[in-house]
Amino acid sequence: MTWDPFGTLQKALWIGGAPWTGKSTVARLLAERYDLTTYHHDYRARPGNALPDDVPAGDQLTEIMAEFRHRFHYALDDLRALTSPRPIVAEGRVLRPELVAPLVDSPGRMVVLVPTELFRQHQLRHRPEEPAIPAQRTRLTRDRMLAAHAVRAARDLGIRVIEIDGSLDPDGVTDVVGEHFRPYLDA
Repeated sequence: MTWDPFGTLQKALWIGGAPWTGKSTVARLLAERYDLTTYHHDYRARPGNALPDDVPAGDQLTEIMAEFRHRFHYALDDLRALTSPRPIVAEGRVLRPELVAPLVDSPGRMVVLVPTELFRQHQLRHRPEEPAIPAQRTRLTRDRMLAAHAVRAARDLGIRVIEIDGSLDPDGVTDVVGEHFRPYLDA
């Protein structure tokens, strides 16, 4: 078991998954609705750089999963140091099901958000900061592989996967995630 002197890791609610699914927005909305403390891993200053988009996607997947495991230890350090009288919701793409599951008392403490292919394509067309083709293809392939890996791991561990297809706005997705976390929010 991982060292957790204040029980922060075991009691946290975790949102992991793929890019472009609204993890940060959902965590922020949950925090506003339920008076939670939010930890946004993807926005913390962290060592290491993004992998270049010219590396083949398969090689990137191997490298990025190793980098995620490394960065996950920083998230654990951050969370162990975070003391709050309120429950904590942690979000970030580094928060992978296979890394979080050994820390929690129930798989219900985590959800994994992944985009459908149509939603991913929609996001690609409407996000101006995304890289231009051909780097785009490599990144999309890598993101698809990361999402598929997260789905497989989550399902193997009994962690809920929520597909984001654009039919719900952020408040609607937050409703679904909030209902999933209800046993821990009401406690």
